[in-house]
Amino acid sequence: MVTLAKTAGFCFGVGRAIELAEAAAKESARVYTMGPLIHNRLEVDRLAKCGVSVIHSPDEAKAGDTVIIRSHGVAENVEKALRARGAKIIDATCPFVKRIHNIVQEEAEKGRQIVIVGDDKHPEVLGIKGRFVGDAIVVASEDEICNKIRGFDKVSVVAQTTFERAKWEKLANLIKNACKEAYFFDTICSATNERQLEAAKIAAESDAMVVIGDKKSSNTAKLCEICKGCCPVVYHVEDADEFRRLAKELHGNIGVTAGASVPYWIIKEVLYTMEENIQKGDVSFEEELKNSLVTLSTGDIVKGKVIGITPTEIYVDLGYKSDGVIDASEVTTGADGNPEDVVKVGDEVEVYVYRVSDLEGTVGLSIKKLAAIKGWKVVNEAFENGTDLEGKIIEVVNGGVIALTNGVRVFIPASQANDRYLSDLKVLVGRTVPIRIIDINKARRKIVGSVKAILMEKKEQALKEFWDKYDAGEREFTGVVKTLTSFGAFVDIGGIDGLVHISELSWNHIKNPAEVVSVGDTIQVTVLEANRETGKISLGYRKPEDNPWEIAKAKLHVDDVVQVKIVRLVQFGAFAEIIPGIDGLIHISQIANKRIGKPADVLTVGQTVDAMITDINWETKKVALSIRALLPEEAAPEVPAEEAAPEASAEETAQE
Repeated sequence: MVTLAKTAGFCFGVGRAIELAEAAAKESARVYTMGPLIHNRLEVDRLAKCGVSVIHSPDEAKAGDTVIIRSHGVAENVEKALRARGAKIIDATCPFVKRIHNIVQEEAEKGRQIVIVGDDKHPEVLGIKGRFVGDAIVVASEDEICNKIRGFDKVSVVAQTTFERAKWEKLANLIKNACKEAYFFDTICSATNERQLEAAKIAAESDAMVVIGDKKSSNTAKLCEICKGCCPVVYHVEDADEFRRLAKELHGNIGVTAGASVPYWIIKEVLYTMEENIQKGDVSFEEELKNSLVTLSTGDIVKGKVIGITPTEIYVDLGYKSDGVIDASEVTTGADGNPEDVVKVGDEVEVYVYRVSDLEGTVGLSIKKLAAIKGWKVVNEAFENGTDLEGKIIEVVNGGVIALTNGVRVFIPASQANDRYLSDLKVLVGRTVPIRIIDINKARRKIVGSVKAILMEKKEQALKEFWDKYDAGEREFTGVVKTLTSFGAFVDIGGIDGLVHISELSWNHIKNPAEVVSVGDTIQVTVLEANRETGKISLGYRKPEDNPWEIAKAKLHVDDVVQVKIVRLVQFGAFAEIIPGIDGLIHISQIANKRIGKPADVLTVGQTVDAMITDINWETKKVALSIRALLPEEAAPEVPAEEAAPEASAEETAQE
């Protein structure tokens, strides 16, 4: 029996690099990689036949050449040298390696010593060391930790992406004890860790283990090391020809895995060589191979596990020979965001397969396209069944707005965007609205919707319900303040609007409705008047029991002495607040016990004085006050009639 590891072969970083190289070869005649693109001479030879050659120094590049930075990455000075020679650079650095570059640059700027756990001769490690000004220390054993970094004050530690996890955890503990302050960044590729764990599991259950990969490949060498710890017989082969020489020696249960730089065509050749040379019994090797891997085609809808996330891509394990990649632009509809806001490593996601590379590249996946496919089905059913949907208006376009519902864009003409005319449709952007699909053009994939139709129906229903309640004698309603104007507040009382005039908002004099209510407030209102023909509804907010004149009847009496505050001075006297909402007039003749020229000679606005209530007219709502009544009388010369103090006119004494 042969068991093939599902994680065998290209990781997403390597698959991405191969795909970029193949695409570049189709567009340019002079394409090179800065060093071998991956650690696999057979795949490098295949790329050379496709027109992708290898250079080993920036000096070999010429102006106009396309140079691909390999998946291991390169030092910063190498990139600068290539640009200086006029080369067009395509960066195929693995996203996980790119993350390490960013970490070491940031940590070095903080003044911390950089420590890399890994192979000091590996291209990835050399590239990491060359991403900042300063020397990084590379360690791979306990002795190196003791000799190189013991006693350092502050170190920041990263790992080569293909480093064995168990060994990393052991060395990390040693570094923690060797340094005063250590910051650790777990940068081992999750795909590498899963590959190593699966290899160990299969090796433990097998009589023999075959590890496929280049003899110079670091991650393949680590796979061999791990398998040897679990299985008595382990073979490391580069291709089918090498495997053919030992195939006769294999028997029993055989496990197969491959390094991250092994293309599937090599794995497939080795597996078919097994079929030719190993007794299989009644089970077809072709069937066993087919069952060991998922088959994918463009247009498939599949589920997978998120194994890696960068700011621009999400990597998904599909159980396929290559991992799938979701570009950030394929995560959600609308402005691009951070993929980590949508999914996390370990999440199961359902995706749409929109591209499967014929040359063993990565698989293109989309969450957005899947949402659109499902959304089209929902929208079509809503159109056919006459059901309404809900969506969010995302932008203003020529002639209307675009709303998003179930991942599908719907055009809503300006005339259908609201139940009333709007001079600026931008106020609708961001709102969640009900949508009725009124037309679908499947050939042009254009959908037209209406908000107005639904709002008008709701308004008609709300009006009917209101009049039913009003006719039944109901006058008290709960409403929500929708709009404020200079003359009052419009209140939604269940789908229809009524106006609370500014004079009905408060018993006190106010200059602006905002002094009493705010948009969004829930308030209790009373219907004062409703006109069925015009549809106008007048509402009251102030409560009768809060009427200051009703309160005053219980508190104020003629001959009472009260403390008042001067609120306004006029030619014929002063108005003073007795209680909130009730002002009284102190005539100029009642301000002092002697003749004065004007009220301002004695009083100032804001001043508090004692006064006697000399008269109250509840019908005209007027109160007369006197300060003089509380003062001792002084003898005063007679004043000619023509010089007597002026009387207030009816207009002047009107209370507000």
